[in-house]
Amino acid sequence: MYQKISKTLIGAAAVAALLGSAATAQDMRAWNIHSDGHPNTAAMDRFAELVAENTGGAVTVEVFHGGVLGSQPDALEQVQLGAIDVGNFNLGPIGPIVQEANLVSLPFIFRDVPHMFRVLDGEAGDIVAAGMADAGILPIAWFDAGARSFYNNTGPINSPDDVAGMRIRVMNNDLFTGMVDAMGGNGTPLAFSEVYTSLRTGVVDGAENNFPSFLNVAHYEVAGYYSLSEHLIIPECICINTGVFNGLSEEVQAQVVAAAEEAALYQRELWAVASEAARAEVEAAGVVVNMIEDKGPFQAAMAPVYEEYLAANPDMAELVAIAQATE
Repeated sequence: MYQKISKTLIGAAAVAALLGSAATAQDMRAWNIHSDGHPNTAAMDRFAELVAENTGGAVTVEVFHGGVLGSQPDALEQVQLGAIDVGNFNLGPIGPIVQEANLVSLPFIFRDVPHMFRVLDGEAGDIVAAGMADAGILPIAWFDAGARSFYNNTGPINSPDDVAGMRIRVMNNDLFTGMVDAMGGNGTPLAFSEVYTSLRTGVVDGAENNFPSFLNVAHYEVAGYYSLSEHLIIPECICINTGVFNGLSEEVQAQVVAAAEEAALYQRELWAVASEAARAEVEAAGVVVNMIEDKGPFQAAMAPVYEEYLAANPDMAELVAIAQATE
């Protein structure tokens, strides 16, 4: 990944020259919204340890957990400006800042989590990283944030026809409402805090999220069917201010990237364990979990969603094609 990052920075040089840092490159501050016990918190601590170890203490990273340095929008802006050096960000909210990052918010763009990592480790990932670097937020490793799947209180979903007529809570994004509508359902944006009551009272028939969230907010109590559609796979990243990274020697850059990549592998292991444990717990509580053997019909149903999106964003057509062609 280091060679890819070096190439990415060539395109970001003009922007990077305008970006500064409130801390020296040897004494970095890092932002993380998650609290103790979360895989990302452990991984960010591991990243800090590895940076110090790899550089012999020449570079240190102090990680501030629990969002104490601000919300994600605030932290994104601060990393762009260099007031914070490093951040663990979800790519979803980066889309409004970096068009290329919207790739991961396209429904069914990835077949599964391993496919998502293959896409981001390939040409498409280079394009996304270049766009982010130009905006001052260079990704140096990708974290697993799970796959969002449908759950409901009616029955298993095995084909788009099973979604027809359902009111499915989605995040407030035209792509997500369009996804459900394209299958004959009714995509219904609701505040996350309202989903439990809405499922219990029948305001909506279903919602979508990953297993840890499904468990942690107790939606399994009011939605007895969980179908592994994996329609949205939006990763997180370790991102560093582009100017800060450019200020490091090539040797130290390689050491920092190696630390990030090792921490990312650790995070993915922890996430997999947490996700499997959450799945086991909800199944033990009586939730019926079903695999979807053929996602082809779901992907085909997204044709009007993609047509509308690409008509409005023609510059994304090549990137989408590259991602779809990635094996």
